[in-house]
Amino acid sequence: MSVSSRRRFLKTSAFAALTTGLTHRFATADQESSGRMRFGLVTYLWGQDMDLPTLIDTCEKADVLGVELRTEHSHGVEPSLSKTERSEVRKRFADSPVELVGYGSNAQYHESDPVKVRKNIELTKRYIELMEDCGGTGVKVKPNGFPKDVSRGKTIQQIGESLNEVAAYGAEHGQQIRVEVHGRGTSELPVMRDIFKIADHPNATVCWNSNDVDLNGEGLDHNFDLVKDRFGSTVHVRELDDANYPYQRLMDRFREMNYDGWILLEARSDPRDKVAALIEQRTLFERMTRA
Repeated sequence: MSVSSRRRFLKTSAFAALTTGLTHRFATADQESSGRMRFGLVTYLWGQDMDLPTLIDTCEKADVLGVELRTEHSHGVEPSLSKTERSEVRKRFADSPVELVGYGSNAQYHESDPVKVRKNIELTKRYIELMEDCGGTGVKVKPNGFPKDVSRGKTIQQIGESLNEVAAYGAEHGQQIRVEVHGRGTSELPVMRDIFKIADHPNATVCWNSNDVDLNGEGLDHNFDLVKDRFGSTVHVRELDDANYPYQRLMDRFREMNYDGWILLEARSDPRDKVAALIEQRTLFERMTRA
């Protein structure tokens, strides 16, 4: 086999493995295998001031064994890291039971200025490369609202097309694109459904974000069903004891579909003892998801 043919074969094989492993991660209820949800942490807000060793140690002590690193936090994992520094990050996670689930970027594709859109697409590619080097499995991106001077339809088309581009690039590097349900207007689940009608690349996936608007219209179950076929490997939740959001019902829906991704805590509070607080949230999660 020639070098060029071998490269094409490896790319095709890697993409097939990625799409099989990441976009068909859950079985239907009548299949023999069942999903296994895991509980992890987004560094916003509970980990934002921790350096990487402290963050990993905190998660390990709390038995919370997955983390999504949000950009511009004290862990310092950024595209500016050298290859050597990226290898050191990978080794820190490899030497720990804590998994680097992925990266929480602020890359967004709703801007009315095409220069800004292109800048965000290229920034996403740098994050993809960063996670590939550090041992992560995906990059979180987001829409962040509708510009006032552009029609909603055009913005939805633009977001979807941008996602297709970064999803294809992510597939080449073994990184899933996880689109956080985010932004004024764009966080509405019917809008997210329409974005994903355009973003049809199988490596573009939905990251449920537990927003208040999830309960709008016909309610949680209806809105959940609008996007459930495109879920990726991560879900964001707030504190699970928040009575204003039906977290038990949300966990039930994920259990029903045998979801085997990460339920990641993106907390709003600031408890002094982060280990104790994480243990409390993990315990709630285990209780909610117990068969």
